[in-house]
Amino acid sequence: MFDSTAPHRRTPAPARSRRGWLFASTAATLACAGALAFGIPTAANAAPAPSAFSSAERAASWGSYPYSAQGRSVSIDASAATADESTGVVLIDTVLGYEGAQAAGTGMVLTSGGLVLTNNHVVEGSTAIQVTIASTGETYTATVVGTDAEDDVALLQLDGASGLATVTIDQDAETIGQAVTAVGNALGRGELLAADGRITDLETTVTTASEGTASGETLNGMIEVAADVVSGDSGGALLDAEGEVIGMTTAASSGTAAITGWAIPIEDALAIAQQIVDGDETDGVTVGYPAFLGVGLASETQAYGRYGLRGGGSTGGALIAGVYSGTPAAEAGLTGGDTITAIDGAAVTDAASLSDLIAGHEPGDSVTITWIDASGATHAADVTLAAGPAA
Repeated sequence: MFDSTAPHRRTPAPARSRRGWLFASTAATLACAGALAFGIPTAANAAPAPSAFSSAERAASWGSYPYSAQGRSVSIDASAATADESTGVVLIDTVLGYEGAQAAGTGMVLTSGGLVLTNNHVVEGSTAIQVTIASTGETYTATVVGTDAEDDVALLQLDGASGLATVTIDQDAETIGQAVTAVGNALGRGELLAADGRITDLETTVTTASEGTASGETLNGMIEVAADVVSGDSGGALLDAEGEVIGMTTAASSGTAAITGWAIPIEDALAIAQQIVDGDETDGVTVGYPAFLGVGLASETQAYGRYGLRGGGSTGGALIAGVYSGTPAAEAGLTGGDTITAIDGAAVTDAASLSDLIAGHEPGDSVTITWIDASGATHAADVTLAAGPAA
């Protein structure tokens, strides 16, 4: 369906795992706080951390949220995108979780019927998505067709769309030093800006991390550019001099004077999009929305204080911090302070194991939840899992 048959753009790298390189370093701040459980994130403006990386190491921030005043200045080296640069590029606005937090990003129209490519982190945790065609101002409600959290790719479908202009995919090889333009919803201002620059590397690995976490995401084979890429540009088009898409803008440098951006090569992103359309789920690719129970989980520190657990709380179950109204958990009678101990008889040892057990199901599946309330009494209930926020 997608034209992802462009000739090789780069000299092939030695055979390696796509996510095989991790740098031991202080990771930069991700542009949104991590999810507590099952796609319920808390939104936060990113304050990019000071750079502490050697020239061989790369750190980056995602670009779906505006930076805070503690981070980079809102003054950016970009201008309004031209009509040609804007063709097929869209503005994305999302509502996150059940608290109503909002975020903004960018996407690219792949088909006239409204399939839109963007980054997973732009829509991750969203419960509502609106997409605006930048060239016409027409706005659509969007649903998630599928996501690849590991490679940071998502595919959306615009409801009721037809006859849309699409981006043009490049068919040529790229070179270091080549002029490029990053087009996106810079700083979430609701308009497309274009930042000019040049390619500085064609096989870069970047590592990012969620706020407050020690580990990060690693993306390999990225196009590195010297251009003023900022938050909000994520999911947008990296164009060559002919206005054709060579990559999807994904991350930006943090805490450095020189601005560096990174983009997923478009042929890589399109291959994942095709896999999603084909319904080919893997460990990384999720088709549709994930199963959802409707609880927010307490941190391990809170669990230790609650139960005096040791050894990582490996036998303590998953302590519920809160339950979202109207969800399967609420209907079952779960409340904050309860501890889930089993799903369908399989032991829940901690928050991660609960997440894994729920992830093994589809929306509409019926499961038996076992939990202990604050008084120590044990309960069990059958619930039907709902469709949750985007994974």
